[in-house]
Amino acid sequence: MPRKRTIPNDHAAFADLPVTHVSLAAGLRAAVHVAGTLSSQRLPIICIPGFQRNMSDFTAFAAYFRRLSGGAWPVVLLDLPGRGRADDRARPADYSSLTDAQDVASIMISLGIAQAIILGQGHGGQVAMALAAANPLLVAGTVLLDAGPVTDSRGIVRLRNNLAHVEALRGAKPVGAGFRRILGGDYPGLPDDQLDALIGRSHYIDKRGRARPLYDGRLMAALADINFDDVLMAQWPLFDALTCAPLMLLRTQLTDQLRRETFDEMVRRRPDAEALTISGQGSPALFDQREEIEAVANFVIGASVQRLGRAA
Repeated sequence: MPRKRTIPNDHAAFADLPVTHVSLAAGLRAAVHVAGTLSSQRLPIICIPGFQRNMSDFTAFAAYFRRLSGGAWPVVLLDLPGRGRADDRARPADYSSLTDAQDVASIMISLGIAQAIILGQGHGGQVAMALAAANPLLVAGTVLLDAGPVTDSRGIVRLRNNLAHVEALRGAKPVGAGFRRILGGDYPGLPDDQLDALIGRSHYIDKRGRARPLYDGRLMAALADINFDDVLMAQWPLFDALTCAPLMLLRTQLTDQLRRETFDEMVRRRPDAEALTISGQGSPALFDQREEIEAVANFVIGASVQRLGRAA
């Protein structure tokens, strides 16, 4: 049976993101936020967050994107099982990019979306690749952000160790200080109040002053056996599945999820793809600057015109 987690109803990171729940296989529910108007006139952009992340990572992006596009362009944010306000899967072994891709396809069917631009960050990009391999007709374009066919083991180990460290701390002040030390390396120069807001995207602080994850803790079990110097299996055939549609490649300058050489090889294999580096930050991208959001908006609008034959 699926499991439900308790998240405070007033959690600030979700304040501007009301959701509906979409039923999936095995009684699971995903959480979906739709901004704008779904219609046959525009291809929606569906945003899939990172491995243990949730839709709040796209809050600034969704708001800015809709302003740039006149307010009506459909933007769909997802919490897949195990993350945010979705249900947890019954078994840890059920978590994978393949099952997540199946769930994205089910969500699209439930929402009446025949095709969409898929924006995947980190693990979300791997889900996008798996979706394109299994259901290419659903994918009218793809934006990969800090995502590719080879995941950097160093980033996985750092993520696992950092989360274990802060979740073991006691007291709101030590927890906050621990998070700020960790996040400060990914977002140098970012003020403490903005770092504190980033904490709320992945955790909430309970009454005992402990950091409680906004994800199923069993997700970390899949990372337990990965070591710093492991070379993870490349999935280039999945990347090649993205030839079904236009492609945009984004990488944050300080990410430890996607190596520079992997990104360069992706660009070499897809010379038609638009490529952009987001300077001065790591993963997940803050996605709150005009330059990268305008670039994504132009890509989405162009892919929509290419597929639908019109701009609306």
